[in-house]
Amino acid sequence: MRVAIAGAGAVGRSVARELIANGHQVLLIDKDPASLRPERVPDAEWLLADSCELSSLEESRMESCDVVIAATGDDKVNLVTSLLAKTEFAVPRTVARVNHPNNEWLFTEAWGVDVNVSTPRIMSALVEEAVTVGDLVRLFTFRKGNANLVELTLPDDSPYIGKPCGLIPWPDNCAIVTILRDGQVYVPDAEQPIESGDELLFVAGADSEAELQSLLAPGQHAAGSPPPD
Repeated sequence: MRVAIAGAGAVGRSVARELIANGHQVLLIDKDPASLRPERVPDAEWLLADSCELSSLEESRMESCDVVIAATGDDKVNLVTSLLAKTEFAVPRTVARVNHPNNEWLFTEAWGVDVNVSTPRIMSALVEEAVTVGDLVRLFTFRKGNANLVELTLPDDSPYIGKPCGLIPWPDNCAIVTILRDGQVYVPDAEQPIESGDELLFVAGADSEAELQSLLAPGQHAAGSPPPD
């Protein structure tokens, strides 16, 4: 897979190293000569260019990329890069970094963004996931599928403790992915019971989250913990 990363700062370089370690081809693009440090990621391609300029993206052979990651520290640059990659070069997958939380609403398919990565949102979700029991926590949003990865730690008073997964009336538009228990991962087949303290991971549509919360932890407040869209 060929991946272009706009922004050769600490974030871009770290992502590049991970992708290269997994066997992918990576191109790092940055318009700041000071950021071009090929010795930091010697196995990557490097290009001194402005990712907001069409001519620069043509020079990078953007049309041959499977994924474009806009990882600069400027939200405007990340949006424009994603939009050009998607509309002018038909890149199948775009991932954009959100630097300022107030701009997150812009990072949608309308701007060519398939997946946005908001550090404040991720950190907030991880904190909630670590300390809450019985509240549904939204960990990740799948833009393409209009669904979310959500987590709920089963409280002691859940009415379904000890019940096999196959006998629980899960909401429509919702699927249990895995059960985390005592440091182990359990496959949630029909015979697998859920227990107090289990961390349950689901892929669920936003319209099914409240029902899922009410089903497993009716004693918690109705709204749950997922952040608003």
